[in-house]
Amino acid sequence: MSAARSAYRRSGVDVDAGDRAVDLMRERVGRTHGAAEVLIGLGGFAAAVALPAGLRSPVLVSATDGVGTKTAIAAAMRRYDTIGRDLVAMCADDVVCQGARPLFFLDYVAVGRVDPVDVAELVGGVAAGCELAGCALVGGETAEHPSLMRPDEFDLAGFCVGVVERDELLDGSAARAGDALIGMAASGLHANGYSLVRALLADHDLALDRPYLDVVGRVLGEAQVARVAADEPEHLLATLGDVLLTPTRIYALDALALRDALAAAGTPLRSLAHVTGGGLAGNVPRALPADSGARVDPDAWPVPSVIQVVDALAGIDGPEARATLNGGIGMVAVVPAEAADLAIATLAGRGLPAWRIGEVVPAGILRGARYAETGADA
Repeated sequence: MSAARSAYRRSGVDVDAGDRAVDLMRERVGRTHGAAEVLIGLGGFAAAVALPAGLRSPVLVSATDGVGTKTAIAAAMRRYDTIGRDLVAMCADDVVCQGARPLFFLDYVAVGRVDPVDVAELVGGVAAGCELAGCALVGGETAEHPSLMRPDEFDLAGFCVGVVERDELLDGSAARAGDALIGMAASGLHANGYSLVRALLADHDLALDRPYLDVVGRVLGEAQVARVAADEPEHLLATLGDVLLTPTRIYALDALALRDALAAAGTPLRSLAHVTGGGLAGNVPRALPADSGARVDPDAWPVPSVIQVVDALAGIDGPEARATLNGGIGMVAVVPAEAADLAIATLAGRGLPAWRIGEVVPAGILRGARYAETGADA
């Protein structure tokens, strides 16, 4: 070790540990490069990616985001294998809402102390997410902040760039009154609402290592345990922490496949809405013209048990609950009404449950509002 590095290490920054982390993650990162023509990748001062050949009028679409306080759950459990997928989902699924195919991704990892294995696992999760989104992980940064963060603390941020033909760009203006809203199933809480979740865990003395079905019984009633065991078998042996760390579903390739299936049938995909912070009420109107609104029937789809648990602990229900969490819907596609069945069947064929959850209406019908709910739970 050089004298300079020795001095830096005494200040709390271990450059050699960072180098070891890069070596450990290199193979996982390299596996994503088949998704794009990467000219300069990991190890360079900057990444270089060629635009796909054959595009007539390419438009680049970009998005950046983080994972937020879900990282605190991962740190508490010392589980770093899934949180990177959340990061990719937050960015890549914003990009696809404009009709763009995710092309490449960069991450930023800040830690209190570099543990090469933990950092490699974090970035490995990002690489896994990139594979699911069909984009290349071309680089990033790992920063050690010993005076600003505790040794076990970390944060993640990312940046995704996609590409779309100019005449295929989705900008929220194409939807029409009478169009159907197709809701795609969420995998759970995704990466929103975790400040509320963490407060509820403390208020109700719920340990992350407690069996999840015990929590369901305590919060929702013993009668719900058998239903959850039957409908969500992946949670049978899970702890509460495991369920809270369920990674965000990545919709990018499903949304692009839906667009292609609709185009083959001679009908357009009007728009897409990624349901993140603000829930359905805060995001679906973003995919609609200013003179239109969304009328949603919350009885049209099942709600994951973890969302029911959080709603019950927080004492919220109805529209307030669906404006706080995602309500069980992670992405909404707007399609012509006659294409609703094709859209649902296409997504089901890809293993993604989807439902017709509502319709586009003139804002005047909603008394000027952009979002309203019908049904018994509205």
